[in-house]
Amino acid sequence: MINCIAIDDEPLALELLIKYCSQIDYLDLKKTFIRTSEAKHYLENFPVDLLFLDIEMPDISGLDFYKSLKESKLVIFTTAFSEYAVDGFNLSAVDYLLKPIKFIRFEQAIIKTRDYLAYMNNANFEKDNYLFVRSEYKLYKIALPEIRFIEGLDNYVRIFTDNFKPIMSHISLKGVCERLPKNMFLRVHRSFIVNTKKNISYSNKFINTGDKQIPVGISYEENVKNFFGIR
Repeated sequence: MINCIAIDDEPLALELLIKYCSQIDYLDLKKTFIRTSEAKHYLENFPVDLLFLDIEMPDISGLDFYKSLKESKLVIFTTAFSEYAVDGFNLSAVDYLLKPIKFIRFEQAIIKTRDYLAYMNNANFEKDNYLFVRSEYKLYKIALPEIRFIEGLDNYVRIFTDNFKPIMSHISLKGVCERLPKNMFLRVHRSFIVNTKKNISYSNKFINTGDKQIPVGISYEENVKNFFGIR
């Protein structure tokens, strides 16, 4: 069961979401909110898997409201304005529904949400070998041995692999680091993590991995030297 709430300042939009949610048996719409302040209070006290969130709200935009949440939730943005699609992508939204919302698009977004939660909840045996991240409204399953290095950019990361173009995801470098095995990855800079199982070398305060030179931060230098056995 996917527990969700809906936030929209238009009562008719909420009525439509209530109707659509009632037609999907594994979707449980717990509450609807017109005011973001009430929704935030609810989120701080009750578990929720998914938010339906309007973007054009009177007190605070849905984008800013989502960024203000202490705990990350899956979100499907709902709006009448297509120009917000890029902003939704930058926040790694599961999907972006343009009003007036058709049921077939709503159902597609819910299936996408269900599949993502299935990966995260039922694929525990794979988590030691893969990194799961969301990007461009998709879920990416990246084999750990394929990762060369990861670069942090504010609240985003770029994951560089052997086989694909860099994958950008809305997550902090610290958050990624906590999900990676310590015997395989080493943080060498406040903005970089490297795969130590790759063919890497260290010289002049830089890690060399393939054709890329990665700087070693002062506070990480001792750990790097220990890894390479440098006294």
